[in-house]
Amino acid sequence: MRFLKSIFLVFSISVILLGCNALKTAVFDQYSYQKSIEIKIEALKLMEKATEQYQQYSNEVDELELEIEKIVAYEKYKPNNEVTYKMWLLLSDKDKNLLAGFFKRWKEKEKLSSYFIEEAKKINEEAMDLLIQYEAKKEPEFKARLLDIISKN
Repeated sequence: MRFLKSIFLVFSISVILLGCNALKTAVFDQYSYQKSIEIKIEALKLMEKATEQYQQYSNEVDELELEIEKIVAYEKYKPNNEVTYKMWLLLSDKDKNLLAGFFKRWKEKEKLSSYFIEEAKKINEEAMDLLIQYEAKKEPEFKARLLDIISKN
């Protein structure tokens, strides 16, 4: 009987520890939080200029894309950070409809309509706000909403 209790105790502790490990989320990171806010503000400001010729702003777009590449690389190597990393990958993917995809379209079309810009800004702002809120609070609600965006793209 004592032997069974010992086995049950070891088994229970193992299950608890494995369960906790599976739920790990990266801790708050001031750098990630700050860079996410900076990139959001810069991106939205730059998107407003897409009614003008792309060439006028190509250097600014290149600089922003470099900042996004840097944050993607930074997020990649943080432990327990899969959701944030995947979201940054999505934002940086030129074949998707978020940040990098918007700038690719602007480059191809030279100018974009005000209506298109406003709609794209709403979508990107919502995605970036979720990312920032998740980075700040690491709450399951924000994680679920980010995973929903990731899965739909």
